Amino acid sequence: MTMAEDRNAEEFSYHVGGELVPASQATVNVRDRGFLYGDAAFETVRTYGGEPFEWEAHADRLAGTCESIGLVHGIDDEELRDRVDETLAANGLTDAYVRLSITRGIQPGKLTPDREVDPTVVVIVAPLPRGGPDGEPAWNGPARTTIADTRRVPDAALPARAKTHNYLNGVLARLECRETDADEAIMLDDGALTEGATSNLFFVDDEVLKTPALDGPVLPGVTRAVVLDLARESAIPVEEGDYAVEELLDADEAFLTNTTWELRPIASVDGAALDGGPVTDRLRRAFSERVAVRYGSED
Repeated sequence: MTMAEDRNAEEFSYHVGGELVPASQATVNVRDRGFLYGDAAFETVRTYGGEPFEWEAHADRLAGTCESIGLVHGIDDEELRDRVDETLAANGLTDAYVRLSITRGIQPGKLTPDREVDPTVVVIVAPLPRGGPDGEPAWNGPARTTIADTRRVPDAALPARAKTHNYLNGVLARLECRETDADEAIMLDDGALTEGATSNLFFVDDEVLKTPALDGPVLPGVTRAVVLDLARESAIPVEEGDYAVEELLDADEAFLTNTTWELRPIASVDGAALDGGPVTDRLRRAFSERVAVRYGSED
């Protein structure tokens, strides 16, 4: 464990409002719309060897979220990247978790936002050691999942492609895990599988890799896109579509993806045993190799 990894969170510095400040002093005004209404966009990024993983994809998705909620903040990607790099350097971190948030800032206390925006930008970091098939994973064992009663918010209500501070849908789904031994909740839309509360879903049936399509209420995960790319490079058949819970239960193997977990095998669905397998292992190895080649981070 490095010195940075061994430090208490209060000993870190965060980037708030354009300045680096000690974590204990990193605050946001109670009148900020990100606090009052969840009126904010964010991205969770992970770094390998000090380099943000798939930065361009994260920056593009952040821009898409801001566009979908009409947040014109006026800060370019280069400036945002500089703030991320400054925060990492200030904390001596290379393999790290990064959360970048942009709120609509402080405005009069009314629901309708003003056109003029003075955004609040926050960068939070924490140590996140390298995962991969031969490294220490960020997750504590394969996922135990439950099919949540909480349904995924439909696109007509809140665009699935918008990654905003309004995360109550996922919170409610995760609360259901308290009643079981599950640590991730999988949500449905009209009976069809969508995604986990904080993850994208994949399963393998007859050596075909399947995942819910983005034409449903599914977040276009950055790691999801990388895995699909790696599968095609590895000549693994890929299918995106609408799937019922029974298809997941009958699958040969299954896994979840997100930025921090990378690829996490699913051990069970509502107590029914399910696990990773050769396709999951093959893709985890391919993911690890891509990270090592592009970011110089080894297992």
